[in-house]
Amino acid sequence: MKHFLIGLFALFLSPPLLAIDECVVLLHGLARTSDSMSMLESELKKVGYRVANLDYPSRQKSIEELAEPTINEGLAACTGSPTVHFVTHSLGGILIRYYLEHHSIQQLGYVVMLAPPNKGSQVVDNWQNVPGYQALNGPAGLQLGTRDNSIPNQLGPVDFPVGIIAGNRTLNPILSLSLPNPDDGKVSVESTKVDGMTDFIEVPHTHIFMMRSEQVIEQVIHFLQHGQFR
Repeated sequence: MKHFLIGLFALFLSPPLLAIDECVVLLHGLARTSDSMSMLESELKKVGYRVANLDYPSRQKSIEELAEPTINEGLAACTGSPTVHFVTHSLGGILIRYYLEHHSIQQLGYVVMLAPPNKGSQVVDNWQNVPGYQALNGPAGLQLGTRDNSIPNQLGPVDFPVGIIAGNRTLNPILSLSLPNPDDGKVSVESTKVDGMTDFIEVPHTHIFMMRSEQVIEQVIHFLQHGQFR
């Protein structure tokens, strides 16, 4: 009886695990790697998700060239899962938007975007002709401006459930001079928004470290579980 009661008590204290057939595809940002999403990957696995934390050559190709093979790789890694979610950082959000503008994903669940340049970034407008910018950011980095011909501004409203988390702290005051306040050092809060979004929150974190924040990770998991932020 004693062991039974201990086991029952532990059951109630343990966090509930989700069905392992739900899969989450992680898409890092421009000039980053899957390592930047490793903490998020670990926490998602702890609550029971299958996770595909992808690497893709963000500095070597255009958005058009990156979107289809990257998203298809994620879907292949989630084969057998009836529900596939996406959690993206920065450029990763534009890749899933571009893909869904041209394709459908039958098993699509929820999408959470961290600091996405959904309306582009004035940093690109003001810095793209500075020596070294293109070498550092590649073709995709030149497509993320705020003008009408930028890729984000050629995409329509989203028609899938998406939650957006925007940061309002910066570690780069020089780049922030190019951005309307508040901003995260790379993208203004206003530019993260997109017509049709399901939910939106603003957090006191920077662009480059947002995905490692416990607060952000908790909100990501809450959205994947409930379709809205806490």
